[in-house]
Amino acid sequence: MERTARAATTPTPEPLPAGDVAALLDGVPRQRGPAAAPAPRLPRPALLPRPWRLLPSPTGTPVTFAYTAILALTSLFASWASPGLLYAVYQDSSTDVAHLLRTPVFVLLASALWIAGGLLSPYALAFVLVLTALERRIGGARAILVFLAGHVLATLATEVPVGLAVLAGHLPDTSLHRLDYGISFGVAASIGALSGLLAPWVRWPLLALVGYSLVTDLIAFQDPMTNWGHLISLGIGTGLWPLVRRWRREWVQALALAGAVPVAP
Repeated sequence: MERTARAATTPTPEPLPAGDVAALLDGVPRQRGPAAAPAPRLPRPALLPRPWRLLPSPTGTPVTFAYTAILALTSLFASWASPGLLYAVYQDSSTDVAHLLRTPVFVLLASALWIAGGLLSPYALAFVLVLTALERRIGGARAILVFLAGHVLATLATEVPVGLAVLAGHLPDTSLHRLDYGISFGVAASIGALSGLLAPWVRWPLLALVGYSLVTDLIAFQDPMTNWGHLISLGIGTGLWPLVRRWRREWVQALALAGAVPVAP
């Protein structure tokens, strides 16, 4: 009875104003409802093919673009010049042993201004595609360094043995004046270097195809010195893989700092 009496005499609390009730409710943790479904993620737009990036441009690949323009002009000159004039120009630009002994720097640079076979040569198309792709990945100056490494080193690797063979009496003196010009050594080295920057499913078929073609030419034995030079320059390019891959990382970082988007590897 005491407990009942005390409970009966307990004063009833007065209702709180509406504003105070709202304030109290704000402090009460809300019940966890069903988990909200995550907002649907919009699909990323697919990268559209951009075939024009395979070709050089004055803004995207200025070095390859300028070099291609020079080769186009020299090829047009070769198609219109008289045979006598053209032979004289080729002879002055040739990296034969005699010219390498007299003016090595001049002929090594001048010989890379001509396309053996003209604009219809397979090496003309390979030059445009490969140098463009290489410049987009490592920059123009470094792409030209790769090209010149193959051009110069493969030339010396094929012409120095000719000079030594002449000195030893195994070849006639006329071998010292053999015509040797063109961009094919540089192109082969660029193909070898570029393959190291491509995905494996592209790299190995490319090397297999190019290597098979070069070995087939060597077996035909129509121009063994040039054919050996092509294989040597391809090997030079593949030997540059560690260097061009480091250049690739540095080029991507430079483009990122400049706010540009690099080409996909």
